[in-house]
Amino acid sequence: MNIIRKIASNQVIVGFFSFIVFWELIHLLVHTHTIPSPLETFTYLITILDELGLHSLGSILRVLVAVSISLLLGIPVGIFLGVNKKINRLFSPFLYYIYPIPKVAFLPVFMLLFGLGNVSKIMLIIWIIIFQMILSVRDGVLQIPAAHFKVMNSFSASIKQQYRFLIIPAILPQVFSGLRISIGISLASLFFAENYATTYGVGYFIMSAWTKMNYEEMFCGIIVLGFIGLLFFKLLDVLEAHFTPWAAR
Repeated sequence: MNIIRKIASNQVIVGFFSFIVFWELIHLLVHTHTIPSPLETFTYLITILDELGLHSLGSILRVLVAVSISLLLGIPVGIFLGVNKKINRLFSPFLYYIYPIPKVAFLPVFMLLFGLGNVSKIMLIIWIIIFQMILSVRDGVLQIPAAHFKVMNSFSASIKQQYRFLIIPAILPQVFSGLRISIGISLASLFFAENYATTYGVGYFIMSAWTKMNYEEMFCGIIVLGFIGLLFFKLLDVLEAHFTPWAAR
């Protein structure tokens, strides 16, 4: 019974098996080779693990580079807007206008500016993530009660101490929330970007399998793309629990 309870309490395992059951039901109902059975797909997946691993590594590296650059740029800008209300009022209209625009529409622009290689794809992901990061950090700073700053000032805390002990800890939950949203959007956009002028990446792998009408291979790519997203989300959970124990769910 304890083993069953542990398995039931693990949302990842329950979610995965629920997806497999749903997939099998669709396969049986539709009854077409376009949707292969889970058993056929996972059997085929074992035979192409090396090839698909290389494609997965390419996609993961693109996302990691883009996320790292977005954090390095977005966090300081978000903090700056949060602590400088005049600058925030000046730039907020621009942020509110640019944020809802579908960023994938800029892929042709980045290809013209940065070529057809990795740089244009990484720049697209940065363009997607960075505004989410800026707004999340800025809102985190603005949500800090003014009384907290008064307490810091009453103890003659320096600017450096205010950032270290008040602002940075206060915005970390918003940073992780923004990252979760950004990761999902960036993976969807990466799938789109990897369909152009590239020979590796999970997005390229899926579309290549589709053009060959190899639907087991196509679903293998879809599964791996889901696992990549799950990997990033679980990594964020671990980092959040370590760096923001006070905000643990």
